[in-house]
Amino acid sequence: QEPLAESGGGSVQAGGSLRLSCGAAGLTLSSFRNHCMGWFRQAPGKEREGVAKIDAGGRTTYADSVKGRFTIAKEHAENFLSLQMNSLKAEDTAIYYCAAIFAPGNCPPGDNWQSRWWGQGTQVTVSS
Repeated sequence: QEPLAESGGGSVQAGGSLRLSCGAAGLTLSSFRNHCMGWFRQAPGKEREGVAKIDAGGRTTYADSVKGRFTIAKEHAENFLSLQMNSLKAEDTAIYYCAAIFAPGNCPPGDNWQSRWWGQGTQVTVSS
């Protein structure tokens, strides 16, 4: 897998906020203009789930559990993919991964992305 790199994870109290960033060394967001990009998370003992996705046209989709609290965006000026997480809950605790998959139109259905573009993950811990 070609790695993406996430940053911005950490520990926060419930109700707090964190902003995650994701980029690829030597590449710009323009390199992913024909890709769907997304954030996934995996909590201990649970399967990986998609949290937020943004397709090549800029359309976004969110898991029901994070709607209204999380925002995914392509930060072209800073050249990274971001995930702004507000009103964090204990159940948001997980390792968060960013990923990209070639998809010039809509993002592919489901969360099982067969792609070379995955990050190593960043831990987010929310204490209640």
